[in-house]
Amino acid sequence: MRKRFEQQLSINGVAINEVKFNPKDRHQLGRLLKGLQYLFITADLSEQIFTILEDKILSGKQATGRQGMSLWEILVLSCVKLNLNTDYDFLLDQSNHHRKLREILGVARTDYLPGKVYHLQTVIDNVELLDLETLDKINKLVVEAGHGVVKKNWLSNHRLL
Repeated sequence: MRKRFEQQLSINGVAINEVKFNPKDRHQLGRLLKGLQYLFITADLSEQIFTILEDKILSGKQATGRQGMSLWEILVLSCVKLNLNTDYDFLLDQSNHHRKLREILGVARTDYLPGKVYHLQTVIDNVELLDLETLDKINKLVVEAGHGVVKKNWLSNHRLL
């Protein structure tokens, strides 16, 4: 039974909306993770995205069985694989060892214990659930949201003149 995402906040956990990024970081992964954080904390946008994910991944499946990887984790790992144009071995390494990626996935811990460990076949099986058509639908929503942010910023900057 998959869930959208339920972060179990604990003393040792890092909330996704509290992940801090280096503003001078120029690597594409940092920019992608910051964008995913925006998707997560923007309620109406995340609702639309999770609806698309549920339609693709959960349709026709019973709501019983093992929990499995959350829809959020599947989306994040799929976006990272596509954005970095990488293979599953590198994606597995990053998902288990890259601090910011683990924070955005919602599995990072501050007490230096390993926390959730991903396995190669699990990553492959879950990332392959999202096809390019589904990611394209999500991309269109993200582009529309980005245009709204740019327009809002432009209007607020030009009203001051």
